[in-house]
Amino acid sequence: MTRYLSLVVVVSLFVCQCHGGCAEVDSLTEAVAGKGFLLGCISCKRREEVSARATVDWHFKPLGEEEFRHIFHYDHPSAEILHEDFSKRLEWHGTRSGDIQTGAVYVHNVSVNDTGTYRCTFHRTLFLAMADEHVTVEKEVELSVVAVANRPLTAVISEIMMYVLIVVLQLWLIVVLVYCYKKISAEHEAREARKALKAQAALLESKDSCDGVQLE
Repeated sequence: MTRYLSLVVVVSLFVCQCHGGCAEVDSLTEAVAGKGFLLGCISCKRREEVSARATVDWHFKPLGEEEFRHIFHYDHPSAEILHEDFSKRLEWHGTRSGDIQTGAVYVHNVSVNDTGTYRCTFHRTLFLAMADEHVTVEKEVELSVVAVANRPLTAVISEIMMYVLIVVLQLWLIVVLVYCYKKISAEHEAREARKALKAQAALLESKDSCDGVQLE
């Protein structure tokens, strides 16, 4: 969970600082009770050459309820927590300028009561030559809070593949060692056989020489 949270934070910061492009990334949807959680929300401005200003509002609808609660408002440079349930627990992690494209907020000390639907709303004004254009973008995040982080399927598969790879490599190493041992043994035996043949040939040659000597 921590690795994926770090990844979203890095992507958010990258989007904030890069004026040449913007990538809209969905927020994570599972938090662990007692930990912190980043509510991601990105709305890319479509025309980079047009100056703009935006404000961001966050609303929260608890699980089982019908109405949304207004919990947070950001109008650079001021951030305001608007609901007592989130008092001192929300922190702005979005774009720190008037031209907001990342509207992420960080929730400290998440509890089970934070389970529900979060709505992020961008109110953007594009300053055009003829007239200003007002655009509203809404995104929702369905958040569930669990006691222990669930391991994603990809992580489980990766770990299984890692163990399979380790076993395969060990078996391959054993096969290579056995092959090398047999090859070295065969070469040793062949070398000893050649030595024995040479010794036998030398013995026969010596015997033939002795047979040719005539006693006086």
